[in-house]
Amino acid sequence: MQERLFETYKRFYFLGIGGIGMSALARYFYRNGYVVAGYDKTPSPLTDALQAEGIRVSFEESILDMPIEYRPAEPETLVIITPAVPEDHEELEYFRAHGHDIMKRSEVLAHLCEGRCTIAVAGTHGKTSTAALMAHLMKSAGVDFHAFLGGISVNYQDNYIASHKGDAFKYIIVEADEYDRSFLRLHPDVAIITSIEADHLDIYGTLEALESAFDEFAGQVKPKGRIIVESDYAHKLSHPDKTLSYSIDSESNIKAENFRIENHSYVFDYTEQGKAPIKDIRLGIPGRHNTENCIAAIAAVRGFINNDESIRQAAASFKGVSRRFEVIYQDDTHLYVDDYAHHPTEIAATIRTLKELYPDRRIHGIFQPHLFSRTRDLATGFAESLSMLDAAWLLDIYPARELPMDGVTSELIYDKINVPHHKGIISKEEAIQRISEQLPELLLTIGAGDIDRLVQPIREIYEAKVLQAKKEAEAI
Repeated sequence: MQERLFETYKRFYFLGIGGIGMSALARYFYRNGYVVAGYDKTPSPLTDALQAEGIRVSFEESILDMPIEYRPAEPETLVIITPAVPEDHEELEYFRAHGHDIMKRSEVLAHLCEGRCTIAVAGTHGKTSTAALMAHLMKSAGVDFHAFLGGISVNYQDNYIASHKGDAFKYIIVEADEYDRSFLRLHPDVAIITSIEADHLDIYGTLEALESAFDEFAGQVKPKGRIIVESDYAHKLSHPDKTLSYSIDSESNIKAENFRIENHSYVFDYTEQGKAPIKDIRLGIPGRHNTENCIAAIAAVRGFINNDESIRQAAASFKGVSRRFEVIYQDDTHLYVDDYAHHPTEIAATIRTLKELYPDRRIHGIFQPHLFSRTRDLATGFAESLSMLDAAWLLDIYPARELPMDGVTSELIYDKINVPHHKGIISKEEAIQRISEQLPELLLTIGAGDIDRLVQPIREIYEAKVLQAKKEAEAI
């Protein structure tokens, strides 16, 4: 099938092209000489970027809005869809009626992995940061690879990173998404499992079913491959002959020893059983969870790089992923951080990092819950994590692919939050107003929905307020 993708198809049409995973694939095909276009429901910075590169994107669910070359029923066209696209979508119905080949994004990604050494990152959180760091390690060392990320690498301002153009590459880095059991299409050479926690219960029903799927994914690692799993979850896998555990704090095969914070940076020694350690690694982004992601990434690619100094330098120069603990504004007295966290454990890790780095500052947080089902299933966990804040504001739930559920609102979380200062459920407009009035000394925006649309307005508030304060001080 891999050869057919390159030799038979000339055109690719993406339904849901603005999705982070879909856009990475669209960029891959477009940059390798294929005709690429697609549809998405609403414009976004990502669709703006695709259009700037030359990829045509339409926002009307209309056959007439599609580029003319996609309307004939020709076998050279492959249609790629995501689970978020409804079955009665007008363009999808058209393609089906006219006999176009249609594949899910996960199927295409699996076919691209065939015949290549595949490094796959799975986990209910931590996938994108770990995959992006592996890509940076490989790129810095000059290794031949292509990587498909679920976020925008700050180092490269891209979610598709490659050593060169073309389909002749040896290594491929992918995120193994548990949603819709997509990761079960993969048979990697190396698998990282960062976490196995309750999520996507609308798909799996129970945590036990989710854990079983992760174990099945681990079982699909090739016979001579490796499974690198965070130590808290190693006991959930039934493949001890291929499994290595990693952690900071507990006994494991791979560890970050001599862990410390120096000048707001996290520094550690990488140690792995049977191998020489890599001393004094200084990670370019903060967080204990990112330190764990880093040692997993090193363990996965060290054998392909075989240059410890390159690894040390790449870790120090790694700038992370957009919306993963991304510092949007900072001066001597104010800090604004934006984060994609949409699971209780992710939120807790982000807040914990801020408390470690800035123990004397009061943290204000704005959280937008993502999905009705996730809010219903994890409301208590969200409330516990958000209670680590000093003040908490909640936006309404971002529905994404879901329809509203009776009784499921942000109040499920809000009613359980216990913070020392104020809390409230507010609109985006009210959030902007309150930030303008209060200008928190440390602000955190959190969520996987469209809360990112607040980032630029909030940045401008801080820039304007601080500039005004400086002018007033100079005038005295």
